[in-house]
Amino acid sequence: MLERVLYHDHCFDGAASAAFFSRFIAGAIHANAEFRYTGMAHKASQSFDPNLFDGDENAIVDFKYSSDPRLTWWFDHHQSAFLNAKDSDHFRSDTTGRKLYDPSYKSCASFIHDIARDRFGFRAPELDELVKWSVIIDGAQYANAQSALELGAPAMKLTLVIEGTQGSETVQKIIGWMQRRPLGEIIAEPEIQALYQPLFKRHLENIDIIKGRARQENGVVFFDLTGHDVEGYNKFIPYHLFPTSIYTVSVSPSSFRTKISVGSNPWAPEEPKHNLATICERYGGGGHARVGAISLPPGELEKARTVAAQIVEELKT
Repeated sequence: MLERVLYHDHCFDGAASAAFFSRFIAGAIHANAEFRYTGMAHKASQSFDPNLFDGDENAIVDFKYSSDPRLTWWFDHHQSAFLNAKDSDHFRSDTTGRKLYDPSYKSCASFIHDIARDRFGFRAPELDELVKWSVIIDGAQYANAQSALELGAPAMKLTLVIEGTQGSETVQKIIGWMQRRPLGEIIAEPEIQALYQPLFKRHLENIDIIKGRARQENGVVFFDLTGHDVEGYNKFIPYHLFPTSIYTVSVSPSSFRTKISVGSNPWAPEEPKHNLATICERYGGGGHARVGAISLPPGELEKARTVAAQIVEELKT
């Protein structure tokens, strides 16, 4: 039994979701399942290659829905979970009970955990640490911006590696380890430490880069990272630098997209009033109420700057 698992790549919750889902399937559904993983990234094309669904069963976790008839399992918690109305209607007509969605969850891994426990009687207490940290990291449940930058816990260090490493090979190795090993053991692996140390050095450099580029006006911080390879910057850096800010908008180009990131300060002096996923959806992006993003084709910097400027003006009101 080949189980193909498509997961949100370079994301702690995406990796944790793939790991917990795999344990659930092997422990409650198919004891002999063989798992293969495919990392998914949000791109301007916003489509699924039909060749992705090559398993006896196919799953998507922590990523958008597909109406492909070969999709067996789906778990997601993003407001912007559907590419179009057709996919949304397809999901709502599903009768398998294996395509599940709840945007009230702060992490997809915790959603899978609860469904596996409540509907299938599956428990894996040794993964409680993994699920707890998926909520903290994906739900921005840190005490303050400083603690989010210090990366004191193994899960936070591992997040830096997951978000910053090139390709999917390391992330998929971590997914395998997450299923059976404590996070402290994983980050202590020599090959993970070899990746972590230069990434942490770059993390400190990114604080200085953003400090030099960012400006705040009417509670909105904006910066353009063109010329710097820092798409995977720690999203809490702006709130450390500008603690009175409410929102952040940034532009960051990479080899496969031009990204506009939109976020809100978890420790803002006043409650954010805009739904950022809804704003991003107007430009073909999406996310959650408090954090979202838009992916344009690579090289579309001027369009990205125009869109970012429009969002900044909206948030300033």
